[in-house]
Parts: sequence; C-alpha cells; structure tokens
Amino acid sequence: MDISRVPNERKLYLCRWYFRAGFALLPFVWAINTVWFFSEAFRKPPYEEQKLIRKYVICSAFGALLWMIAIIIWQSFYQTHRVEWGKYGDYISFIIPLGRA
Repeated sequence: MDISRVPNERKLYLCRWYFRAGFALLPFVWAINTVWFFSEAFRKPPYEEQKLIRKYVICSAFGALLWMIAIIIWQSFYQTHRVEWGKYGDYISFIIPLGRA
C-alpha cells in the first residue's frame, strides 16, 4: 500500500484503526502498523497529525514486541516442560511429538 498519496487526516485514521485492531489479539497488525507508518512518523517533515501518528507507531511497536517476547517465552517453556506435564502437555499441542526430546 502506498500511503504517500493519502491525505494526512486519512493517514492518522488508518494508523489509529490498525492500532485499535491490534487489541483484538492481533499483534501482527501492530507490526504492520509500525512498518507502514514508521517513515511518516519519524522521517517526514513535521505536520499536524504526525505527533499522534508517532504515538500510535511507538505504542504499536511496543505492543508487538511484548507479544513476541511472550510467545517466545511460552514456546520455550512449553518445549522444555511438555514431557513433564504428561497427557495435558499432549492435549494442548496441535501436533503431538513422539517420544522425548
């Protein structure tokens, strides 16, 4: 999507919309919001809506980073303790690995 042709009010609307959509447990949307609007928030000459866009970009990056850290921690914890949990460890797995690691 090329946002360079979009008016500044519409950019702010889109950035805010993607930020709010991330609260629906969609951290990937926050990551997309950060990538798409990073240039608008930090590299473009100042304009009125830029301050709010910058706020949404920073919050989106922070939210995506927190989710990434949480998923990595959960994945490593699950991988190291699945066998100890017995059947419960297998029940919460989408693919049941065979044997011990």
